[in-house]
Amino acid sequence: MDARLNLIEIDAVMKASKHIVSADHAVSDAFPAATAELVKLRASQINGCGYCTDMHIKDAIHAGESQHRLNLVATWREAPVFTDAERAALELAEQGTRIADAAGGVTDEAWANAAQHYDEQQLGALVMLISIINTYNRLNVITRQPAGDYQPGQWG
Repeated sequence: MDARLNLIEIDAVMKASKHIVSADHAVSDAFPAATAELVKLRASQINGCGYCTDMHIKDAIHAGESQHRLNLVATWREAPVFTDAERAALELAEQGTRIADAAGGVTDEAWANAAQHYDEQQLGALVMLISIINTYNRLNVITRQPAGDYQPGQWG
């Protein structure tokens, strides 16, 4: 598959991406790196973004995450390898990514569950992280960015 656009050659895209990367760095430190990568991976799987799925699997492994847990992210409800806090973050990521699938968006139950594990600062950062990865997923899916060539740390 060939990309519809070479995004790194589009000045406006690269200028905007620098800001999005900065925003990602600003919020990712609010909770464990593993949680951030799991959230990014799950949203990317839901959105069918091969580029981001590849990226976040590789970044997670590079950061020390186990392949076993990464293999189970799509089935996190049935897999006992995730903490309650990670499950709450994954649930919020799923509902925040699938907002068009439910008339009410994120349920009060999912929000309350996340609030049991994260303070307001962390919840705000988690909402931003979910929003940011969804932005990147859409950018890559719309332009059909091919997956597989990403190297950990490639984009800073």
